[in-house]
Amino acid sequence: MKEKFTYDDMKLITRDKLGNQVPLELFRMIRLIGMHQALPMEGKGTTVTIGRKIGESLPVTSIEDILGFFESFQIGIPSIVSQDENKLRIAVEDCFCKGLPVMEEKMVCDLEGAILEGAINKVSNRKVTVREVKCNVHGDERCEYEARFLS
Repeated sequence: MKEKFTYDDMKLITRDKLGNQVPLELFRMIRLIGMHQALPMEGKGTTVTIGRKIGESLPVTSIEDILGFFESFQIGIPSIVSQDENKLRIAVEDCFCKGLPVMEEKMVCDLEGAILEGAINKVSNRKVTVREVKCNVHGDERCEYEARFLS
């Protein structure tokens, strides 16, 4: 008997009538009403833990694979804005939060940043931390993440 779910398990979908899609509204409700509003610290401890674990589990071997995953799973359309030996900046167009009301003090895409962090840690030989620096909800034109390599 299995004890843990894997990425491959997530692809085992046998919903004959409803298929393999759920509305973006459901994802938003889980994230922004269920987690962001109901958990301490707006759920950031939970989303960071979850996101890192998801990122580590992805079948990726390069930054390009990670960016491809983001787009294929409709998380958003990522691109590298800038890169040097210590930093990587990734913009995400068409993020899940696009179109939500602006709340100037909020940035709500910490799960996506943590997925990036877990995946980048997996594919690089260096420890990295990722933080969200722009967000549609904050009033920015797109979401953006800064990855800093620590070693």
